[in-house]
Amino acid sequence: MRIPLDYYRILGLPLAASEEQLRQAYSDRRQQLPRREYSQVAINSRKQLIEEAYVVLSDPKERRAYDQLYLAHAYGSERENNPTVAVENRAADSDSIESQGLSIEINPDELAGALLILQELGEYELVLKLGHPYLTNNNSTGVQAGKTSETSDFSDTDPQRADVVLTVALACLELGREEWQQGHYENAAASLETGDQLLAHFGLFPKVQAEIQADLYRLRPYRILELLALPLEKTAERKQGLQLLQDILGDRGGIDGTGNDYSGLNIDDFLRFIQQLRNHLTVAEQHQLFEAESRRPSAVAIYLAVYALIARGFSQRQPALIQQAKQMLIRLGKRQDVHLEQSLCALMLGQTEEATRALELSQEYEALAFIREHSQNSPDLLPGLCLYGEHWLQNDVFPNFRDLAKQQASLKDYFADRRVQTYLEQLPTQPETNYEGSITNQPSHSPTQINPKSYRSNPNVVYGQFPNIRTHSSSSSPTSPTHSPTQGTGLDMPVTPVSGVERVSRSNNYYMNGSARGGVPSQAQTPRRRKSSPSAYSRGHNREQQVAAAKRRRRSASRGGNAKMRLLWVLGTTLASLLVLWLAISTTVKFVHNALRPAPTLQDPQLSIQINEPPLTIPERNSKPQFPTGNLTEATAEEVIQTWLATKSAALGPNHEIDSLENILIGSALTQWRLIARQDKADNRYRKYEHSLKIESLEIAPTDQEHAAVQASVTEATSFYENGLLNQQKSSKETVRVRYNLVRKPDGWRIREISVLNKES
Repeated sequence: MRIPLDYYRILGLPLAASEEQLRQAYSDRRQQLPRREYSQVAINSRKQLIEEAYVVLSDPKERRAYDQLYLAHAYGSERENNPTVAVENRAADSDSIESQGLSIEINPDELAGALLILQELGEYELVLKLGHPYLTNNNSTGVQAGKTSETSDFSDTDPQRADVVLTVALACLELGREEWQQGHYENAAASLETGDQLLAHFGLFPKVQAEIQADLYRLRPYRILELLALPLEKTAERKQGLQLLQDILGDRGGIDGTGNDYSGLNIDDFLRFIQQLRNHLTVAEQHQLFEAESRRPSAVAIYLAVYALIARGFSQRQPALIQQAKQMLIRLGKRQDVHLEQSLCALMLGQTEEATRALELSQEYEALAFIREHSQNSPDLLPGLCLYGEHWLQNDVFPNFRDLAKQQASLKDYFADRRVQTYLEQLPTQPETNYEGSITNQPSHSPTQINPKSYRSNPNVVYGQFPNIRTHSSSSSPTSPTHSPTQGTGLDMPVTPVSGVERVSRSNNYYMNGSARGGVPSQAQTPRRRKSSPSAYSRGHNREQQVAAAKRRRRSASRGGNAKMRLLWVLGTTLASLLVLWLAISTTVKFVHNALRPAPTLQDPQLSIQINEPPLTIPERNSKPQFPTGNLTEATAEEVIQTWLATKSAALGPNHEIDSLENILIGSALTQWRLIARQDKADNRYRKYEHSLKIESLEIAPTDQEHAAVQASVTEATSFYENGLLNQQKSSKETVRVRYNLVRKPDGWRIREISVLNKES
């Protein structure tokens, strides 16, 4: 069978490689080892192909003949319009494997080694294209120009089967992570699920399967956001997104539940994810979702269900839903201040006296100031309350619903609707709510609390600035899965500012933005009016008397406020005097202490530093950096890795210092990172990194002091820029365990291979 590989690619060499480079590449490739899960069959097959490539290219005569074939294939008449070397072209024609470039002929029992080499070269699509027919057909299949060339019996005892299954599954894993990094979350999920199903079918490599499943769990929040952001016409895809959301909520035990959904999102990150999600849901979807979640019970879900009921009831002229929201607010009112929402619900139900009484108990002073300011020439607060209600619906409620974001809120149109009038006429005239019960006697330990004031005032909370997605999020947040896809939230999560419940806590004194709820001034300056009988208002009071009574109440409140101001002024003056006295005493003591203390004496010998010469030798501007030489220790190994991280930041940074890679990398590592850096420069994108490094182990064979392996834990925070703008979706923070294979050169140590072992978060 034929495999789309060539000897130069097997050794990771360019066409013009020297004999010394050839020997070094051969030595490097032999020492590289694949994952420990591979059997000796696959390792020997891979080794045999590497040796075959070296034998051909190390013989001058055979190399000249092979180079002619190589160039003829790359620049043949069929490729006159494409001068790019076909071997390096990964945008292959899907109809013909051989059209990708030069191919080599292998024996059927060498398939596992060939797939392993393709996997190491990052040719994941080719691995799937060659490996899937081998595993899914009744017979193992050789491929030549996309056609079956020969077959051999395939059975459960085939020594290559497990290695081919592992290689295909790992290709699915890496493809999924690439799609994740690019923000194609459903494509990423499809690749990961393919690998998971393959391993489950054959019952092999449970650790690799667990790794794939962990990525699928971390990917779920991102998939939900992507699916629900689709147009409303994509009903099947959006239904799938809602089902994934239900699965996560079930695993967590609700919005503010403590169950583990394996997404890496804590409670605060998940609340931010829900906030971001709301902008993609319609009012009907939120009504159904949060009303069901409120039965767990969940204070957060109750509050979100209230907003969905109010929005749907007002926009669709169904005051019965507003009545339902009002009843749910009674449950919340036992633990927190939701009197403003209760007042607005009563207003929309035409219960003006009840709305006024609820408003007097509210501690939302900014809202009350607005309402009073716009009710100055009225005997009550109804004009200001009506105006505030329209602003609240327009700016704080409707923007959180996908289908209401551009809808206008008009109380006049609402009350003019015949359906609303019919329902309001049937409501009982007596108030249904007893507002005497305030929040002063709430228990010291209560379920998750909601701060309605922050909900109405601060809509800019972002999910997943994890993590890893993120933050993930950590988040975040669904983020990130930002992330690089393998961070805690692990990944680059797509995040946009959203509105929602900004501050949610598990006690009465802590909120998500970190602020503590301080003491709230009492409402003594606004005495609550008692309800009078209708006959008293109709016979004993005219409008002038009501205005006079309102003025007396304001004068009484003003006198009480002045007395408080005088008391505060006296306390402030006393504290200021004490502060000045304390500063004077401390300054005097410090002055006396310094005056009595003898001046320090200099110790001999002293440094000889001249102002016209630098204390250290400053290297020239264009000089090459100095790298550690001699035997490798943990200290010098850390210096080498730190040099690589700094070089990576420069090569992929805004200045694209690609040539600096040659100072620290060689072989396949240099080829790989040079391609990445050039692609970033061509696409007008760059990255900024922050690294922290911890060396875990250093391996040096006693018989070979020229090579070493370093295992380290690297935490990398990436800020990804495209066209000069920060892309939050592709920015990430992750911690990974990395193995660096080092080789000694005359001027120091170099890195010839970098492989990620696993993701820690």
